[in-house]
Amino acid sequence: MMQFYKKRDFGAFISDSFTFFKLYGKNYFKNYILLNGLLLILMVVIFIFGYRELFMQIFGSNMSGESYYFESYFEDNIGMFIVVGLLTFVLFTIMMIVNYLFPVFYLKRLAEGELKIKTDDILGDFKKNAGKIGKLCLGMVFVVTPLSLIVMGISYALILIIIGFFIMLLVYPVLLNVVTFLMYDYFNSKRGFFESLSYSIRSQFSYANGRERSPFWKYWGATVVISIILYVITTIFTAIPMFFFMLKITTTAPDTNFEQNPFAGSFGIMMFVTYGISLLVSFFLSNMLYVNSGLMYYDSRRDFHQKVELEEIETIGINE
Repeated sequence: MMQFYKKRDFGAFISDSFTFFKLYGKNYFKNYILLNGLLLILMVVIFIFGYRELFMQIFGSNMSGESYYFESYFEDNIGMFIVVGLLTFVLFTIMMIVNYLFPVFYLKRLAEGELKIKTDDILGDFKKNAGKIGKLCLGMVFVVTPLSLIVMGISYALILIIIGFFIMLLVYPVLLNVVTFLMYDYFNSKRGFFESLSYSIRSQFSYANGRERSPFWKYWGATVVISIILYVITTIFTAIPMFFFMLKITTTAPDTNFEQNPFAGSFGIMMFVTYGISLLVSFFLSNMLYVNSGLMYYDSRRDFHQKVELEEIETIGINE
């Protein structure tokens, strides 16, 4: 059994993230697929067929002198675009809620000593916390997102000078940690949204007891390392179809149907299916990032460490 409320250094965050999936990965992804699998498949299907149709029309427009071909197609199918857009938005919103909060509820149950976690247990957590989830979504949309955009906008503007790149490299992992800490704290404590937001920001720079050195660099470093690992893996999936796409363009004779519309035919389907699979893989891999953030959050909760250690000592005394 893995201990969650304990002090960890930079290396422990990386190794324990892998250890977590070694110990609980089978049960974790089984529940994850049962809860989020259908939504993921629907999103991939919409991505494959919806975006393929859109790109086919873009590349197929202005053919045979029809300069307003795409504009005409868009106007004739405006209803379909609205329905597909709304459906995609709703599915994506639900999927992201499940994707972000599933590891929060799962790790919370493990931290409380529960081992055999079932899908109904996690589903019950979603239902029980429906009100808090609604408040969290509102807070994320109207408070966290605007503030994040301002910070990222300032960082992006500073790219004009060399220091801007380094500021972005510092800011982005911290923003990710603040958001994930906010979700973990909001559902693992009795604090309200703004109290949890305050805690998630403060905990990036110092422990609550104020007696230990700042955890900033180990939190930042662990997030960067895990992000790089996930980026490399997902890039492999996106690079393969792009390689074949570029190869097909360079080796196809001029004035062929492929040159006029490279997204038509079996090759176009294969390329978008590959990208759809890449999207699916990225969602699954993102769980490692959220679990890593969870371990960092439990590291920050030094107020629970002593309590857990005392409970373990009492348990040992009883067993003896």
